[in-house]
Amino acid sequence: MAVVLAKVAEASGPVEANMVRSSLSACCRWLMGEGLLDGNPIIATNKAAQNGARKRVLSDAELKRVWNGLDDDRYGAIVKLLVLTGLRREEIGGLRWDEIDLDRELIHLPAERCKNKRPHDQPLSSAARAIIAALPREGDRVFAAFGSWGRAKERLDRKLGNDVAPWRLHDLRRLVSTTMHDKLGIQPHVVESILGHTGHQSGTAGVYNKADYLDERRRALEKWADHVEGIVTGKRPVAEVVRLRK
Repeated sequence: MAVVLAKVAEASGPVEANMVRSSLSACCRWLMGEGLLDGNPIIATNKAAQNGARKRVLSDAELKRVWNGLDDDRYGAIVKLLVLTGLRREEIGGLRWDEIDLDRELIHLPAERCKNKRPHDQPLSSAARAIIAALPREGDRVFAAFGSWGRAKERLDRKLGNDVAPWRLHDLRRLVSTTMHDKLGIQPHVVESILGHTGHQSGTAGVYNKADYLDERRRALEKWADHVEGIVTGKRPVAEVVRLRK
């Protein structure tokens, strides 16, 4: 069991490994209560070390290598959508077709699918919309049975080799946030709304501020998509070229 948890930590990080450990321990306790298990083997395993908040941000060169190293399959589409939307792995990986509105160009996540337990509408940039529109429709799930998260990430990392330092899918959210703040001039409250954070609406401010900043988020995500395209293709977005000429 310790080996299994170690593999989870390596593939998805210590936080997720400890969540899996906690869930397994609870399951074992229930089985013991039902007389189906003599002991809890999870007790003999160690928690994964969580050394504070991660600070990993992929460089432009690493993002280009990751993007261009993705295969044209479900996992490749998932990772590209994680980059373009800033959503969480489970939010994209668990997408259903009835959560996508291509006419309105947005993803609607119900409260039960969001970490903060609040519904979240995420605008789709033209690039993200094109990826989704090209996917085959097979059942209710957008990414049904693409395979194991861990194995898919391991295959990608083997392909990337030493060109990209160790990273996790969740690091892509930090990349979106950091770049929007530092390079694209997006207002912090708009970035926080894109990430589905609610800290900017806590306390008294949250009582009166119910804005979802949908238009602002749509413009920010389109700007981010242009920035990503410039990185992965080596071509500067038209808007950036015009700005440099002024």
